[in-house]
Amino acid sequence: MALFFDAAWFEARLKAANLSRDALAAALGLNQVEIAELWKDQRELSAREVRVIAGLIGTSADDVALHAGVSTPVSKAPPADLEARLARIERELEDIKAQLNERAARR
Repeated sequence: MALFFDAAWFEARLKAANLSRDALAAALGLNQVEIAELWKDQRELSAREVRVIAGLIGTSADDVALHAGVSTPVSKAPPADLEARLARIERELEDIKAQLNERAARR
């Protein structure tokens, strides 16, 4: 695992994707100072930033994290049952709202 930000690797990947540091900054919502801090290994990428960069340069988040020297684990794909769990939670919230509305109407 890379211990430090591999600026040469990132430069090469950006060039291969026809992107600049400016484009990277815009995609990440960072300014040039923050991008420079990344390149000088003075700022660590967040998991979200790792995923955004991976999408931009066409590689895996694990690859980006490796070359960025990121110590924060990059979250994997959501569990397969996530959609079902979210739907259940939304139904429960609707039930709670309905109960609250019924109580408010009785007052």
